[in-house]
Amino acid sequence: MKSNPNVGVVGATGLVGEMMRGLLAERNFPVGDLRLFASARSAGKTIRWQDRDIVIEDASTADFAGLDIVFFSAGGSTSKELAPKAAAAGAVVIDNSSAWRSDDQVPLVVAEVNPHALDNLPRGIVANPNCTTMAAMPVLKPLHDAAGLKKLVVSTYQAVSGGGIAGIEELDGQIQAGAGKDTAGLASNGHAVDLPAPVKWAVPIAFNVVPLNYVLGEDDYTEEELKLRDESRKILEIPGLPVSGTCVRVPVYSGHSLSINAEFERPLSPAQALELLGKAEGVVVQAVPNPLEATGKDPVFVGRVRVDPTVESGLALFVVGDNLRKGAALNAVQIAEVLLKRRVGAEAVSAA
Repeated sequence: MKSNPNVGVVGATGLVGEMMRGLLAERNFPVGDLRLFASARSAGKTIRWQDRDIVIEDASTADFAGLDIVFFSAGGSTSKELAPKAAAAGAVVIDNSSAWRSDDQVPLVVAEVNPHALDNLPRGIVANPNCTTMAAMPVLKPLHDAAGLKKLVVSTYQAVSGGGIAGIEELDGQIQAGAGKDTAGLASNGHAVDLPAPVKWAVPIAFNVVPLNYVLGEDDYTEEELKLRDESRKILEIPGLPVSGTCVRVPVYSGHSLSINAEFERPLSPAQALELLGKAEGVVVQAVPNPLEATGKDPVFVGRVRVDPTVESGLALFVVGDNLRKGAALNAVQIAEVLLKRRVGAEAVSAA
């Protein structure tokens, strides 16, 4: 990898791809050449990035030769098909989909938590975790190091932007359909608001919460809940960690929240936990962590730290993170920064 790597973004026109483009500029990532890829319907269009006009290429027919880093944020099927091609062409692939997270030869990385996993990239691919898992990891890692994480029970409150542009449009459409109706009086009169049929989720999201978040899988847990379990185990390197998650979609545009009950092997008081979290990289302790305040921010926010009296050594806490920023685009760019720093450091050692 060069000190000013050539960079590609696959899925450059989506929500996360757009944020990746912005973050590369905002964080002054030393991009040599930037190439943008999307579906055939976007190919040929031009996007302005810093002082450059960049023509979007068709990802399905692209030649990735000459690129050093390629960010993927175009869905699992696209990543499965094209990420190995980009890696074979010599690039390090940083993938935001679920396609490679469970692959034993692909590290699953949160930049502040397990950068050591980048020591070995046999496939040339690095996976970004699910945006919900991402928010929890910088908080749980220092607590696990101090007291030994034993069990997790997690309920989430996930924003519609986690479902992409389609999720935002569905909430918008249902809110508009409910405008002018007696939504304020629902609790008193018991009458339901007639909303358009849901497309993205099992029931309407406006004025509601959706506790069935995508399709059911193992033991009637949803895919989202199983991701939370499996990815936590892999990132924290606790293969048998018991995790029970209930992932709920809420009518919030941005920011995923998690109510976490964590059991530990050794006692850990709220005061000790707060001291650790106050020093943790990428974490901000806050009295009332909330999605509105987290939106557009780099760190994850944690608060409401208290004793969980239902277990011998447990804590209850509330965590919030921007699902598009830290939950996807930012962590991918941070991984690239870690890789680049290692390369520059290796060159310095070699020169000496």
